Amino acid sequence: MGDIRFIHTADLHLGSPFSGMKGLKKEQWQFVKNSTYAAFDRLIDYAIKETPDFVLIAGDIYDGEDRSIRAQHRFQQGMERLADAGIPVVLGYGNHDHLSGQWVRFELPENVHVFGPDVSQIRLATRNGEAIISGFSYGERHVKRAMIQDFLPAEESGAFYIGMLHGSMDGETAHAVYAPFTKQQLLEKNYDYWALGHIHKREELHHNPSIVYPGNIQGRHKNESGTKGFYDVSLSKSGTSLQFVPVSAVQFDGLSIACGGIMHMNELIDACRNSVEHHLIEHGPSILQLNLADVDEGAKELFEEVTEKELRETLQEALEELETFVWLSSIEIELGQEVFEISPLAEKIIAAMDSWQLADWKNALKDLYRHPKGSRFLEPLSDRETVDIQAAAIQKIRRNVRMGE
Repeated sequence: MGDIRFIHTADLHLGSPFSGMKGLKKEQWQFVKNSTYAAFDRLIDYAIKETPDFVLIAGDIYDGEDRSIRAQHRFQQGMERLADAGIPVVLGYGNHDHLSGQWVRFELPENVHVFGPDVSQIRLATRNGEAIISGFSYGERHVKRAMIQDFLPAEESGAFYIGMLHGSMDGETAHAVYAPFTKQQLLEKNYDYWALGHIHKREELHHNPSIVYPGNIQGRHKNESGTKGFYDVSLSKSGTSLQFVPVSAVQFDGLSIACGGIMHMNELIDACRNSVEHHLIEHGPSILQLNLADVDEGAKELFEEVTEKELRETLQEALEELETFVWLSSIEIELGQEVFEISPLAEKIIAAMDSWQLADWKNALKDLYRHPKGSRFLEPLSDRETVDIQAAAIQKIRRNVRMGE
């Protein structure tokens, strides 16, 4: 048997609202809002150019259970383009776009094979053998049952077995745990490849057979940083070759800028502009969180006399002449004890936060996460998120609660 070749993607999140991004001009906001669609179009363009045997989409095609008409139309158009190119698509819906949502129905072309709420198999003939693809769609938003139990083991030696599973490893803390599984449970099925979805960070959990998260195709906030895309997979009975294909239209990232020796604001602005410009040349359109590092005594007055908002607006204005889109989401300043002496009260607050567990953070932030409108735009609180929240809180405390105040 020769190789079969397919695209493995997941978590398109078409129609993502990109909530919390304030201050963008109309055309900038449209650029960010359209980024999931632009990434999706790049995926379709790549597939038509490369003509794989088929495309796998492992859940969360849409960002919400009430799929917008625009998102469905864009997806339907993409599937029609693949149909015209003779490329089959196999997909399952995830927890974000489960089958119990309410939406205006769009008819997908015949090349698209959709899993129902129960685990089933779809057979696709390729030039180098038959692919038997097992998977399911979420019948409702919260699938807590271990669906892996319903996947049939591989039995036909002359076929390629692929499992599609939108879910998370048992014990995962970065995302809500849905359709949990263990690596051993996957391996026991003797499949040739596991196409996973749900976790927005690309990762190969196992090699030969490959168990793979491709991540999402477009970052949506600072915790989904870096280049996003999908995998072009070549699969044989002797092994797997993975080629990551970047398609994100705008990249979330953190950028550290050394401020040692800076004494004047124009020096700081020039340093930030030069660093941002180099980042854009390498990574393209970006939404950046600036980290002003190595702040020493010479820069003390610069940060005492301006607010973070004023500084961010000034830097954003200085970046407008750059041809590539860039937006500064926030600015963090590394202020050491030797530069700003903070009060004993501030030290007590910081020490108290150091001892907090996840339950303590949930209690402190419960009003925010219980808000009927705002909570739907928040990712589940995890240990990873609390690290970022604590770091931001400490920066604000060190800056605003000082000796003598």
